[in-house]
Amino acid sequence: MTVRVNGRVVTPTGVIRQGCVEWDGDRITAVAEYPSVRDGHWILPGFVDMHTHGGGGHTFTTGDADQARSAAGFHLTHGTTTLLASLVSSPLQVMRAATEAFAPLVDEGILAGVHFEGPYLSDARCGAQNPEHLRDPSTDELAELIELGRGAVRMVTLAPERDGALEAIKLLTAARVVAAVGHTDATYEQTRAAIAAGASVGTHLFNGMRQVHHREPGPVVALLDAPTVICELVADGVHLHDGMLTFATTTAGPDRAALITDAMAAAGMADGEYELGGQAVTVTDGVARLARDGAIAGSTLTMDAALRHAVDAGIPMADAARMVATTPARAIGLGDRVGALQVGLRADLVVLDDDLNVVRVLRGGSWVE
Repeated sequence: MTVRVNGRVVTPTGVIRQGCVEWDGDRITAVAEYPSVRDGHWILPGFVDMHTHGGGGHTFTTGDADQARSAAGFHLTHGTTTLLASLVSSPLQVMRAATEAFAPLVDEGILAGVHFEGPYLSDARCGAQNPEHLRDPSTDELAELIELGRGAVRMVTLAPERDGALEAIKLLTAARVVAAVGHTDATYEQTRAAIAAGASVGTHLFNGMRQVHHREPGPVVALLDAPTVICELVADGVHLHDGMLTFATTTAGPDRAALITDAMAAAGMADGEYELGGQAVTVTDGVARLARDGAIAGSTLTMDAALRHAVDAGIPMADAARMVATTPARAIGLGDRVGALQVGLRADLVVLDDDLNVVRVLRGGSWVE
């Protein structure tokens, strides 16, 4: 049975101010003008969060399937219809256990995959990652995890200056796993070598990276300048100044800039004491920081809030919609399934009011209760 929703429809090419989206079952069947509509709510594609550690008081970082299901459910109410479960730097046994626990959730469609943010990261740029677990990339470890996950492992963030990084990137890309550059003290040249080897994502650009210098551009410039790389941006006003957010978006363009939450368990929760990868985190005024040294420890962001912040910062709605859905979907290899209001893709959409607050969420052709 064909079902329709009407309003201001945001497509990959622009806004249909008097439009409709139709679906039958779990697939979009039409996106078109609908002249009898008078504005109405905004209709955007379901959000795609390629980097989140938890939310609603629940975490992905321990590898607990029940926690993961609840965290995904929390973000779904905020419009995120597709997400990766991001872990932090951990011992191999935790990575194994999480892969085994989350693979059935990927098969079920609760998760789109697993993202290992570490442990192959820079000691100098570890941020809120636990330094006790950092180590050089191991192709043996990665091959084992990829086989164990049966397609569940979708992205790995590593620092390209570590011994064995280029070999790891080549192994990942050969296995159709996204290799991301992050938490890195790499030079411009080392970053370009990683991109040449197949790295295609910059993990939370600027954060956890060597700073830009006019005589040593470092990873930021190399990533922004590479046409094959999609750059993650945390649009919460804490990780990035709005001027840097708009600068990066203008430089890369909305087709290479993806908004992420980098959320931890405290997203949607009150200020207080939390935990991230075995480390104590204090949340004050919605900002999460490590108790031991004050380093930013993820965020309390949701994707609808990221969209609002980006639009408030001056990014046009059509561009911001690509950045929360179409671009991240393509970054993780799902652009042919989700991420746009386009005929044939999964019927995922978010209905927003004039203030860009979530009114309703549709996932796979069914409204979320």
